[in-house]
Amino acid sequence: MTVAAIDRLIKPHGGRLVDRTGERPDDVDALERVPLTSRERSDLDLLACGALSPLEGFMGKADYESVLESMHLANGLPWALPVCLAVDEAPRGDRVALTDESGRAVAVLEVDEVYDYDKEREAELCFRTTDDAHPGVARLYEQRPRYLAGRVTVFERQTPEFPELARDPAETRRIFAERGWKRVVGFQTRNPIHRAHEYLTKVALETVDGLLVHPLVGDTKSDDVPAAVRVECYRTLLEGYYPENRVLLSAFPAAMRYAGPREAIWHAICRKNYGCSHFIVGRDHAGVGNYYGTYDAQLIFDDFEPHELDIEPMFFEHTFWCNVCGSMASTKSCPHGPEDRVFLSGTKVREMLGAGEVPPVEFTRPEVAKVLIDAYRS
Repeated sequence: MTVAAIDRLIKPHGGRLVDRTGERPDDVDALERVPLTSRERSDLDLLACGALSPLEGFMGKADYESVLESMHLANGLPWALPVCLAVDEAPRGDRVALTDESGRAVAVLEVDEVYDYDKEREAELCFRTTDDAHPGVARLYEQRPRYLAGRVTVFERQTPEFPELARDPAETRRIFAERGWKRVVGFQTRNPIHRAHEYLTKVALETVDGLLVHPLVGDTKSDDVPAAVRVECYRTLLEGYYPENRVLLSAFPAAMRYAGPREAIWHAICRKNYGCSHFIVGRDHAGVGNYYGTYDAQLIFDDFEPHELDIEPMFFEHTFWCNVCGSMASTKSCPHGPEDRVFLSGTKVREMLGAGEVPPVEFTRPEVAKVLIDAYRS
């Protein structure tokens, strides 16, 4: 593999892949400590490895305000969601130690500024609602009242839940280059991959060199399928139904924000940093409840100039098995009515799995259903 092979890949967001890892400072134990929540710890890990390039730390007020109002950083680069660290009050020194939930120091932050923010305003602009029934809004309302900004140096990375799938952007880029991939499509998921997802990833794979299946393994809602179960589903499906040399399974260590349209943009930018030239955006991407329209996460891409994001979205409508066509299809390609389509609600699927019933093969592969049934029974 040569530098030229890596250079053939899409450039990181902002042109350079950030690396904010470093050595543990000798004076870290003498520094004032700032505790991180689980979500902030995930963000710190993404900052460390360059997944949030060009960010080098938690956002200052100028970037924060610009992102809220225009979905761009203060320098004009597209960015959709705040990446901020909430605190009770300003620290006394110009450097602080950031600690994980156990109280262990994992990073140092160079204090740039501390500023106030309006939680309801952030909720309305980022989540399109101020309803605290929305999980992202609820988390926001629980935050400390001020934001602490500054560049970070991370000397202890978060222990990955799936070490064999823990690949930083530099590593996924190296693998893509070694495989000769230039056009790579990323697929974000926090759910098991059923036949509809399999269909759209394979349609996308027909047009590119490789597919990155990139499940989010950070914090999700309590009623989402646990990451360990999902990962077993992904492995099972990829082993049986995808060409090994055209697909890479890797973990995305972010926490879900459930910000719908804005999170679709944020997810796309992150995957650009991992080396993806294309990104799949399906129905209700990163949505929750009824807060967003079915295709709002696709429409938001029109808020940016053509090619401004650089990574190209691939839009898909709701897909299903059509009994008349005898295949997977969508309303774009199938003329038949709802009565000819195999559709199961999430509630119905959970009821079937809980009862040990295998959903129809037109909805999910039997091997995937078995993994889910075993998990529900246990």
